[in-house]
Amino acid sequence: MTDRLTEDQIDQVLASQVVGRIGCHLNGRTYVVPVAYAFDGHCIYGHSKTGLKISMMRKNPSICFEVDIIENMASWRSVIITGEYEELTTQALQLKAFQRLSARLSPLITSESAKPTRQPPAGEKKLRPIFFRISIREKTGRYEKFV
Repeated sequence: MTDRLTEDQIDQVLASQVVGRIGCHLNGRTYVVPVAYAFDGHCIYGHSKTGLKISMMRKNPSICFEVDIIENMASWRSVIITGEYEELTTQALQLKAFQRLSARLSPLITSESAKPTRQPPAGEKKLRPIFFRISIREKTGRYEKFV
């Protein structure tokens, strides 16, 4: 039997996970991609290189974000957020996002590509990462056999 998660249970799922999926839509095309994130109780923080996801969200900031915990096919929790993408352009906001992401992801980082960076290493001509947050408009959650 499935049922709805409470607001506190939804926040627990969001706070306990580090990978979610962003869904964005533009010009008849829907794109869903996994991202590492940090949740502060109000917003979802993320980072990315410039690419299709960032391009689409810049043009249509209305997004969907999904996180789940699946123990097995009869025991799972799923949270869906609708919200607004906001690119963090000031140094202060970028630093805040970087610190949140670093604190949340540091224990789990096993490769350099997963590590949030504020700028490319000296001598490299890589693009700077884009830091963003998703302001939550609505969040819902469902579960099956969650105790």
